[in-house]
Amino acid sequence: MTRRILFVSPAMNPSLRRARFDDDTPLDDSGRNAARAAAGSLPPADSVVRSPSTRCEETAHELGLGPASSPPGVSGMAVGPWRGRTLEEVSSAEPEALARWLSDPHFAPDGGEPVSSVCARVGRWLDATAAEEHGSGRVIAIVEPEVVRAAVVHAMGAPHTTFWRLDVPPLTLTELSGRAGRWNVRLGRPLGSH
Repeated sequence: MTRRILFVSPAMNPSLRRARFDDDTPLDDSGRNAARAAAGSLPPADSVVRSPSTRCEETAHELGLGPASSPPGVSGMAVGPWRGRTLEEVSSAEPEALARWLSDPHFAPDGGEPVSSVCARVGRWLDATAAEEHGSGRVIAIVEPEVVRAAVVHAMGAPHTTFWRLDVPPLTLTELSGRAGRWNVRLGRPLGSH
């Protein structure tokens, strides 16, 4: 059975605007307005899931989506002590650790999650979703950009080192269609465009 999973990256918030590791800040006015403007641009879905972050919750709300579950497989990446700090702050304080995190998919800051674990976790969720008995149909997933990256890496069977080479702008749609073991990918269409 073919399954379609529409991954939507959340709208802009102050953390993203400042290149700060997200600390669960809500959407800013421009993000809220952009999400509201894109409402109605998604096709109907059999189910909606979202990362548990505030920005994903608010993006789903502004898009006019109904209730959404937050399965653990679609949670954003844990970054441990870097949460709430800007990329510049971490780069100044811990340049070696940051460089290693960006180049070694098995490394994570203390209390954080390595890229390889994120890819495995999201991959398990993706395969389980595809294998559900009602596996035909559409799922909308409002998720953090790293979840979109991990899903694409898993779907393409790409090495984990490609994770950071995938850009996921706010309010873009990445569609996976197929089934566990064989996915087609349609990348990064701005939400609201056809």
